[in-house]
Amino acid sequence: MPLSYSAPAVSITLKIIESYGIDPKPLLIKLDIDPDRILDANARFSYQKIDQLWFDAAAISGDSSFGLRAAKFWHPSQMGALDYAWLASSSLHTALDRFARYMAILTEGAILSIDETDTELSVHLQYKKISRQQPTRTDSFMAMLLAMCRANCGEDFYPSSISLTHAEPVDLSEFEVLFACPIYFNSPENRFNLSKKQADKHLISSNPRLAQLSDQLIIEALAKLDKNNIIEQVKAEILHQLPSANVTESSVAKAINMSQRSLQRKLQQQGSSFKYLLNDLRSELAQHYIQDSNLSLLDIAFMLGFSEYSSFSRAFKRWTGVSPSACRE
Repeated sequence: MPLSYSAPAVSITLKIIESYGIDPKPLLIKLDIDPDRILDANARFSYQKIDQLWFDAAAISGDSSFGLRAAKFWHPSQMGALDYAWLASSSLHTALDRFARYMAILTEGAILSIDETDTELSVHLQYKKISRQQPTRTDSFMAMLLAMCRANCGEDFYPSSISLTHAEPVDLSEFEVLFACPIYFNSPENRFNLSKKQADKHLISSNPRLAQLSDQLIIEALAKLDKNNIIEQVKAEILHQLPSANVTESSVAKAINMSQRSLQRKLQQQGSSFKYLLNDLRSELAQHYIQDSNLSLLDIAFMLGFSEYSSFSRAFKRWTGVSPSACRE
């Protein structure tokens, strides 16, 4: 299947174009992009078309800082459940991990990965070969990520540094004003860096239950995006069945119209297993839920499909090295 790009996210591009007094309609017509579909939360466009739209618009604007305006026009509605899961995350660290994991919801033309040291967290942006790897698109991603971080942390948030593979523009003023941190051009990689202290600080906007619900919607969307992705299909069904305390390999296989033997074989081909996916999801959700003081530890155990608290407690200690009660304290 051709790589795709989220339709609602195109609205950022259109607003940037319009901010220069340019009518985007001729550009959309040229590329056969239906503007009405941009309002459809489930619609996708060809990644190549959006890449070309960006190239044409940036060229018409004549502004080397074209991409930086993404910071002004980003809004949570443009990435649906992914943005709302971001806003409900317990810290920037968990938010960035979530963004990297579910990047395909926004675009299938790029990959995010998170690297960390004892003092710093680094978001690494890489393009797939299909992309032109346009400097202004990289700038727009960095600007958008800044806006997203500020939505959680406040307007006084700034990254510790930015690394960009493209050459230094003639006029640096807009870069310096927006990021207010060291910016390294001609770098080997595109990176957005922040201090570990900033990344791990607990966010008052944290809402583990909303984040979990958004995660479920994201995983379901990813499963629909690539119907051949058996791992996302299984994860979506596990999330659906977890509260029933009756989720099994057999019940999941039945729900996705597959025999248990076929499910085992397909997961094995992907280097995974039902047991691994179930355990991984439970571990991730447990560490979100534990931060919500409105949920009792018994509530959490049942929400994760454990019939007994003792089973949940043993599993949690295996995942984290500490008991649920010690972690909450």
